[in-house]
Amino acid sequence: MMKLYSGTSCPFSHRCRIVLFEKGMDFEILDVDIQSKPEDLAVMNPYNDVPVLVERDLTLYESNIINEYIDERFPHPQLMPADPVMRARTRLMLFNFERELFIHVRTLEDGSASKKDQEKARATIRDSLTQIAPIFAKQKFMLGDDFSMLDVAIAPLLWRFEHYGIETTKALAPILKYAERLFSRPAFIESLTANEKAMRK
Repeated sequence: MMKLYSGTSCPFSHRCRIVLFEKGMDFEILDVDIQSKPEDLAVMNPYNDVPVLVERDLTLYESNIINEYIDERFPHPQLMPADPVMRARTRLMLFNFERELFIHVRTLEDGSASKKDQEKARATIRDSLTQIAPIFAKQKFMLGDDFSMLDVAIAPLLWRFEHYGIETTKALAPILKYAERLFSRPAFIESLTANEKAMRK
């Protein structure tokens, strides 16, 4: 059985929980206290961070790598596109998310970041999402009608908007409607920890 070492309020762990519940398979989630990490975490992941997936003799870390493995191991429902060109484009978009959006999420998650850095991170996230907002006036999900790994990747950030203190402007309205579509999925609802539920009033 797959075991996921997961932070109860970690957006990257949240991605993996969403995928596991979307697949509807047998797995075990082991909650990790980020403030008091178990000693064996550093043995499993040299960066001493969550999420970590363990299945028999395989140990994986980094949420996008974990999620692609789960998607290939349990192909239904398929979350990465079947077409190699679209799959490559999706991987590139996931990479861009990390470089352009989630690097700023890490700043907001970092308790030692300065107020100035946090304000800059909030503004950059808001501006980046404002640029892609028009897409969602035309289509249901990131790749059209089908829920995909791109939606999985961004959902934890959208859930934490209020928690991170990101201002929601009128231009973000299509993104907020898209977010509600994500949040209403049964797998998303199941993926939420008590800590995450408390992030939204």
